[in-house]
Amino acid sequence: MNEIQQYIEQEIIPRYAAFDRAHSIDHVRTVIAESLALAEHYDADRRMVYVAAAYHDLGLSEGRKLHHLVSGRIIRADRVLRQWFSEEEIEVIACAAEDHRASSDHEPRSIYGRIVAEADRVIDPEITLRRTVQYGLTNYPQLDAEGQYARFCAHLQEKYAEGGYLRLWIPESKNSARLAELRQLIKNSELLRQTFDRLLAEERNR
Repeated sequence: MNEIQQYIEQEIIPRYAAFDRAHSIDHVRTVIAESLALAEHYDADRRMVYVAAAYHDLGLSEGRKLHHLVSGRIIRADRVLRQWFSEEEIEVIACAAEDHRASSDHEPRSIYGRIVAEADRVIDPEITLRRTVQYGLTNYPQLDAEGQYARFCAHLQEKYAEGGYLRLWIPESKNSARLAELRQLIKNSELLRQTFDRLLAEERNR
């Protein structure tokens, strides 16, 4: 694991510095840590979990829409990984990265995909709402505060509210309780607006 970790730390994680704040180096480190914690509950190869988590958002280098598929392509094309993994293992890792996206229309194909998908959904109301604000500021800088708030609310309704597309895959995860807490906040329009205004001001002053 040490050689793999050295390669990831030197060559892979630094690439996240080029992405938006919601997909930063801090984000990938959080996903890696959560993935390894969830893997403790399963008979999964920790090395494969680690690599899938580390690469999962690299496809953002070619845009957001198909980034999960591009991440899989990057994994398959990385010859260095063949020092440590068989072709079959690399395919499993690539599929796990492809399957991580919350809006994916199919269930992850392996426990590795479920682990990374769940870890990528680390649901903490404060962090989740801040990342939503960060994404809006980075990708829709032309919007004023009201426009940002409308986009913020639309995204929360589409993804996190009752009936949203977000699905959870690992019962051992703490995300179920955290999602219930977030949904209560989404329902409280006054508190939601207060939270948005605070986060927007903080992010604009960074």
